[in-house]
Amino acid sequence: MHIRFFKSIWILSLLVPTLVGCATVGPQTDRPLPADHPRIYTADHVTQPPQIDGRIDDAAWNSAAWTAAFIDIEGNAKARPRFETRAKMCWDDEYFYVAAEMEEPHLWGTLTDRDAIIYHDNDFEIFIDPDGDRCRYNEYEINVLGTEMDLRMSSPYRCGGNYDLTWDFEGVRSAVGVQGTINDPSDQDEQWVVEVAIPWSSMADTAGVACPPRARDTWWVNFSRVQWQADIRQDKYHKIKDLREDNWVWSPQGAIDMHRPEYWGLVHFVATSHGVEGFQVPADTEARAQMRRLIDAVEQYHATHESSPTALSELQLTHPLDQALPTPVITAIHGRTVIVQSYTTSGGDRKLVYDEDGCLQDMSTR
Repeated sequence: MHIRFFKSIWILSLLVPTLVGCATVGPQTDRPLPADHPRIYTADHVTQPPQIDGRIDDAAWNSAAWTAAFIDIEGNAKARPRFETRAKMCWDDEYFYVAAEMEEPHLWGTLTDRDAIIYHDNDFEIFIDPDGDRCRYNEYEINVLGTEMDLRMSSPYRCGGNYDLTWDFEGVRSAVGVQGTINDPSDQDEQWVVEVAIPWSSMADTAGVACPPRARDTWWVNFSRVQWQADIRQDKYHKIKDLREDNWVWSPQGAIDMHRPEYWGLVHFVATSHGVEGFQVPADTEARAQMRRLIDAVEQYHATHESSPTALSELQLTHPLDQALPTPVITAIHGRTVIVQSYTTSGGDRKLVYDEDGCLQDMSTR
């Protein structure tokens, strides 16, 4: 545990009173989700894992549901993606399995060196933050040639985070399948498929939660597809100069920034077949929804002020405060905003803390 975490707890213990008379969260299986909640998915535990061969035809995949079609990274207010993308997930005691299917009339790729900046090509990306703390999360990218890049982030870039490109998903396995021909502009292609098996052991050191997960655990995960527009010159594909890439995602980010883990989707791991046990709403759902909105408001404040807000009255909120939750506390430590959102469950009082390093800490007893 980091020293800064103890420092925040000591200071915040003076600011946040003990909860008194707060309502207990109701049954987790029948609570509605907030309207602005990230997307959700229920991943099956499989006894026969899929073969990682670039084909989504194994029994494990046949029983897994597709995600909703990907949308623009900023949300439904933006244009619908030109090509469909969707994904599936499942798991066993060794691996987290991801499959993606991407409609694509022109298959091309250029990068062949591992840990190149893969999103300079069209790519598929996986983001994983096991404990949802916005820190020490993992990223994986792959292009149609099967070239991979992976890294670990200390925290989001806008919070001063840095990436470690020397870090790897040790033991990751992947395969790409295509319906068409790569780097051949003379024909019309159909799609490409990605399969990835990520070992739980490669994430366990910073997961912050049980890894592999236990049945009924929930992790924060998102997928992105980077898509460049290209034209054809001299029988070759060329990215169109000065034209930004498209970013199509599973769970929208509300901004052109994948490094907003609080907006990633929630994957609920179950030990039963899909549909038998549905998504169970986590106990901290309402508190995290309010925290997401508060973080947004703080970042909007920073965009027009040189200082950090120290009171709710300084923020312009897009949603009214949730009256079922205690009023959040906002202060600043060393010039950086800190937010505390208290809540309660049948198991006792809890606090979410957005700390001075941009990490989201759960101060409850696990």
